[in-house]
Amino acid sequence: MTTSSPSPAPVDTPLAPNLLAHFVVKTARPKEMIEWYSTVLGAHVVHEDSQIAFLTWDDESHRLALVKVPPLVRYLFPLAKLKRKVYGVDHLAFTYHSLEPLLLNHERLAAKGIVPVWSINHGPTTSLYYEDPDGIRLEFQTENFATPEETAAFFSSSDFEANPIGVTIDPSYLLERLRAGAPIASLLRRDAGVRPGTTPRVNRRAITLRTL
Repeated sequence: MTTSSPSPAPVDTPLAPNLLAHFVVKTARPKEMIEWYSTVLGAHVVHEDSQIAFLTWDDESHRLALVKVPPLVRYLFPLAKLKRKVYGVDHLAFTYHSLEPLLLNHERLAAKGIVPVWSINHGPTTSLYYEDPDGIRLEFQTENFATPEETAAFFSSSDFEANPIGVTIDPSYLLERLRAGAPIASLLRRDAGVRPGTTPRVNRRAITLRTL
């Protein structure tokens, strides 16, 4: 004798999904995009044909799909890279569990000529922003507080109210300090990545045409 499971009861609250599975990009630069994501995220192609390429960098079947559009399309929309600055999705964010791999990856990419368009300590996170060949912006970040409760408390603080944007930083200087033995906790302070003798951009001054 088989028994059926009870019918799920109706719910009146949102049921959030468990994970963000993948994102899809229409591109006229598939070769450049594949090379960039291979370099930056260690992605590899799991399938490619004349219309689409699927890439992954972990145990998920695919994390990124590139839909190939004719090369002419890039010339029909010459200002497409600027659209993100004023409208639509601004960026995707990826988290490192600690500061060290974030900084080591920055060093690795810089040696290949790939540098952030924005490096900033927001307060809640230390964040490096990169742009792919199509102008899609990726944020690589690490949390500056040990627990979600501490982060939530910071969002409610007068410090965050006075400066919700953050302080621009030099990730190379942070890595120098890390290798010199500075405690990790000290490197997560907002001003920790400000190289002596330089003047950081703070709060709204940190937003420029390049970083916007």
